[in-house]
Amino acid sequence: MNSEKQATTPPAFGRRRWVLPATLVEDLYPEYRRPGGRPRRTARDWIVDFTCFLLAVVIGLLAADTLQDEPGLSPAMEVADQLVGALACAAVWLRRRWPVGLAVAMVPVSLVSATAGGAVLASLFTLAVHRPFRYVAWTGGASFALTPLFYWMRPEPGLPYLASLVIALLLGVAVVGWGLLVRSKRQLLISLRDRARRAETEARLRAEQAQRLAREAIAREMHDVLAHRLTLLSVHAGALEFRPDAPREDVARAAGVIRESAHEALQDLREIIGVLRAGESDDAGRPQPTLAALDALVAESREAGMEVALAGRVTDPAAVPASVGRTAYRIAQEALTNARKHAPGTEVTLSVTGAPGDGLAMSVRNAPPAGEVPHVPGSGQGLIGLTERATLAGGTLEHGPTPEGGFEVRARLPWG
Repeated sequence: MNSEKQATTPPAFGRRRWVLPATLVEDLYPEYRRPGGRPRRTARDWIVDFTCFLLAVVIGLLAADTLQDEPGLSPAMEVADQLVGALACAAVWLRRRWPVGLAVAMVPVSLVSATAGGAVLASLFTLAVHRPFRYVAWTGGASFALTPLFYWMRPEPGLPYLASLVIALLLGVAVVGWGLLVRSKRQLLISLRDRARRAETEARLRAEQAQRLAREAIAREMHDVLAHRLTLLSVHAGALEFRPDAPREDVARAAGVIRESAHEALQDLREIIGVLRAGESDDAGRPQPTLAALDALVAESREAGMEVALAGRVTDPAAVPASVGRTAYRIAQEALTNARKHAPGTEVTLSVTGAPGDGLAMSVRNAPPAGEVPHVPGSGQGLIGLTERATLAGGTLEHGPTPEGGFEVRARLPWG
């Protein structure tokens, strides 16, 4: 249901799609694509089409004013020129539907009608925008090749032959170049959007893979703990089986160990089932030292040369649930490891506070490094794994740079 909602919900920019060409809207946002039909013109398309039509008409009217000054042009040819020019201007509205056909049709029209010059330029511009360069090369080349013949047959009044030819060719090249530039910008925009979509997909796949690997690692270690519990239970049960005449105190002690091991094995089994069931994150944890071992972790880090300061601690670490304590320990361990790798020699502040009912809050903050830090190879998925671990424990984890230029990892875990 959620995926269907995401598929039918238009992007935020889609509300302003009128500022983009219809073909570009359909390429960027497939949800607006009309199945089996042509793209519906946007407001921008109507404005551009009307502008092209208006420019074709203006150029045609300017050319019509010079027809009467052409030597040897009969009144019938003048009327025919204007009629063909009017039809060519009207055909400009078909440029989006048949860009190649219109441009090809304008090649012979450009040889017989001076008033169709604006429509010829509009067709070449449309062809350069909507079709690959090979279409522009053949059609535009044919049109440019006929230009010298046109001005030889119908010289421009008041301009030398060479000047008229150069102006016409430069204008045609400018229009075609503008169209090619527009096409390249559209293709660049589409390629950037496709690259962004691929990057988002790859990032999502990497995150999912990191989550899956974290679950698998948790499951493997939970298997080790469960095997340890069951082995301990089997050993004591075997001792009772082979020593039925053991003293009453030994039998009671073995029975207590069996009961405690069975209870712990059941708890571990519940945890591993919670990890493997992706839809449920309750009671998820990993068999690591509890929060009571945090002092040993800090001492170990100090022995390794780190400057670690404990800004706050829980008064009674033994009161913290085992699963929450293990998660907090792993978060602190990973954060201290990252600080040692990426900010060596800086002071790291570790704070763990909380109370039953309020939750367990912890923070690991390091100052910015004094100089350039050499690159340390790594998978880059440690923080993703910690986020997954905190989520499975029913809490949250955030990480990012501090305003001073350092880095901080903040976590909040339930403590009921």
